[in-house]
Amino acid sequence: MEWRDNGILLSVRRHGEAAAIIEVLTAHHGRHAGVVRGGASRRMAPILQPGAQLDLTWRARLESHIGSLTVEPVRSRAAASMSDRLLLAGLNAVVGLLLFTLPEREAQPTLYRRTEMLLDLLEEREVWPLAYLKWELALLDEMGFGLDLSACAVLGPGANDLSYVSPRTGRAVSSAGAGEWAERLLPLPPCLLGEGPAPDTEIAEGLRTTGYFLRHHLAPQLANKPLPEARDRFAARFAAQAAAG
Repeated sequence: MEWRDNGILLSVRRHGEAAAIIEVLTAHHGRHAGVVRGGASRRMAPILQPGAQLDLTWRARLESHIGSLTVEPVRSRAAASMSDRLLLAGLNAVVGLLLFTLPEREAQPTLYRRTEMLLDLLEEREVWPLAYLKWELALLDEMGFGLDLSACAVLGPGANDLSYVSPRTGRAVSSAGAGEWAERLLPLPPCLLGEGPAPDTEIAEGLRTTGYFLRHHLAPQLANKPLPEARDRFAARFAAQAAAG
């Protein structure tokens, strides 16, 4: 068994004295693991960094085996993230959520493309947080928990002051439609409706809303595991930065 694909490195762990087991998100083979011979060496350390773009060749005697991976570097993203603590926290959140949500060996071409585009924006500090928020929306959608922000769930398409999201249904609610229930609803900042650019305080509100659905809708379907700490650290760091101005 053999295939060749492009992929994004998600995790690395030592295997024996010199090898490493890596997990990657590939364009055509989904989340996949494999053994990299010599992967624990100093020579490979700069290559095997989370977020790195790799050219991959996987081989195994049987499809069910973990197999071996030969890797060639395509693009490193370490420099962009290591120079900024917030961006490093964001990169860790991305790989953490992908490892948390994606089943093994199931192709996710749309999510792969969106993830690749998001990571390619790491050097553009001013636009990355909003791009990350929209990526979380896309992740929810790909996993079957997408938000319906097209019209007010109470008053219908005629209401144009969409301001909230129902925590139960994920549907938008207008200010007029919310009425006395407004305090029980989640914020719907304009940036979640596709409007931008957005101030950090608005993006932080959006992360609060997407975080709710990741935690209370998606996670319960995945053995009720807690969300990766990396996601919470990034959201908390970004919220603190937004509050500080």
